[in-house]
Amino acid sequence: MDTFESLPPRRQEQLMAFNRLLTIMDELREQCPWDRKQTLESLRHLTIEETYELSDAILEGNLPEIKKELGDIQLHLIFYAKIASELPSDDRTRFDMADVLHSISEKLISRHPHIYANADGERVKADTEAEVKANWEQLKLKEGNKSVLGGVPGSLPALVKAMRIQEKARGAGFDWEEKQQVWEKVEEEMQEFKSEFNAETGDAIDHKKAEGEFGDLLFSLVNYARFIDINPETALERTNKKFIKRFQYLEERAKANGQQLHNMTLAEMDVYWNEAKQVNSLQ
Repeated sequence: MDTFESLPPRRQEQLMAFNRLLTIMDELREQCPWDRKQTLESLRHLTIEETYELSDAILEGNLPEIKKELGDIQLHLIFYAKIASELPSDDRTRFDMADVLHSISEKLISRHPHIYANADGERVKADTEAEVKANWEQLKLKEGNKSVLGGVPGSLPALVKAMRIQEKARGAGFDWEEKQQVWEKVEEEMQEFKSEFNAETGDAIDHKKAEGEFGDLLFSLVNYARFIDINPETALERTNKKFIKRFQYLEERAKANGQQLHNMTLAEMDVYWNEAKQVNSLQ
């Protein structure tokens, strides 16, 4: 193992910066009333919020903001490890930041036998991304996972969860062969959804059945998106942001002209909406 002095200057600087943050965390935990009060549970919702803020910064391509949010998340990771290190010394669940880092390092080494070799000293063949993912899922099963899908968090947003479920099923070899097959499934699900109601007559529908078919349609669309290398969560969020920008433009233009949206016709609002589309396309 390399000594600190033998490391490249930049790596030394990185380690010293990490050490500085660890030291600050120690000091805050001891001296700051707010930091002393925090628990694993009290930090949880804050970490979720920081993760979403990082996600927003990434979608916006805002590198200075990404750096800031990464710092916030890193602080949370160190905070959790600090709290865990304060458990009684005879508590076998106790750990600190070194244990966290050693654990993830060992995991990465064991999950990449095509790079570091397996327990028998042999390198596993994995020349493509698909082969790497397949090996990864098989290794997880050997480690004790009862199902390939067992690693999908239950609390994930539904759209993200659908993508992860499909990716993991693919890693186990359960997947369509051609994207055309997937598109045919999308069309099939669309017809099944449409069969649950008649948009022209407005007949009453069975909402439970329609909801089920709509869910199947969304799942098949997520599947097709995966086949053409589109992340559906990212795609939908970009559309959300686009809609917000256009709608806010509409609000601003109406206000500037002394108008209120609830008093305007749809045709009048469409004028501003189309303007917003032109403005956004130039940005």
